[in-house]
Amino acid sequence: MKYGKWLAGGLGWAFGGPIGGILGFVLGSVYDNAEEVTVQQGRRVGTSRSGDFAASLLVLTAAVMKADDRILKAELDFVKAFFLRQFGAHYAREQMLVLREILKQDIPLRDVCLQIKQHIDHPSRLQLLHYLFGISMADGEVHPSEVKVIEQIAAYLGISDADFGSIKAMFVKDRKAAYHILEIEPEATDEEVKKAYRRMAVKYHPDKVSHLGEEFQKAANEKFQKVNDAFQQIKKERGFA
Repeated sequence: MKYGKWLAGGLGWAFGGPIGGILGFVLGSVYDNAEEVTVQQGRRVGTSRSGDFAASLLVLTAAVMKADDRILKAELDFVKAFFLRQFGAHYAREQMLVLREILKQDIPLRDVCLQIKQHIDHPSRLQLLHYLFGISMADGEVHPSEVKVIEQIAAYLGISDADFGSIKAMFVKDRKAAYHILEIEPEATDEEVKKAYRRMAVKYHPDKVSHLGEEFQKAANEKFQKVNDAFQQIKKERGFA
């Protein structure tokens, strides 16, 4: 009988909360299978360090990928490319091994999200949500079951319905998408549209997640650009300067 995964799992839950428990179990499992993967335990997950944020990403990545009961190569490629650009080849290889083990586990989504919420600031949580929608969109479509899981994650993370709707509208398009991105209704006045744009430009400014690393800031730039695109679309439709 193999004891490594149970020992590491117990230590993770004791010192690192639910995320520590999951990563501890993974460490033990990989150890049992003679793989060399470094997983840091006993650290408070979700601080401003990009590595802690990455640990949160791995667990929530698995939750979203499992939502539609299929693990797609396009999704795995998206995650691998993200970690490769952010952390380099060696770390990316390690984390993909860790992710494959996490995908085999049941994830206590509420507990994991509450731990993340406790230690990660609001702009970083919004960026995390944007990343999760990116995974869902990796195969060219956003599956309804994945949207449902991401919506649950958003609620547990303390993200408002308006903020969730704004980020969702960047990936799931409809005729009101530009307004949803700016968190307003089509009935808003031109002045309200301008105010909403200024407010969202501040909320989604890439500098707010600069502490997470270059790749996260690059993704934040994409989110920021979608706010600008939404504003420009509304301006064009309405014909105001």
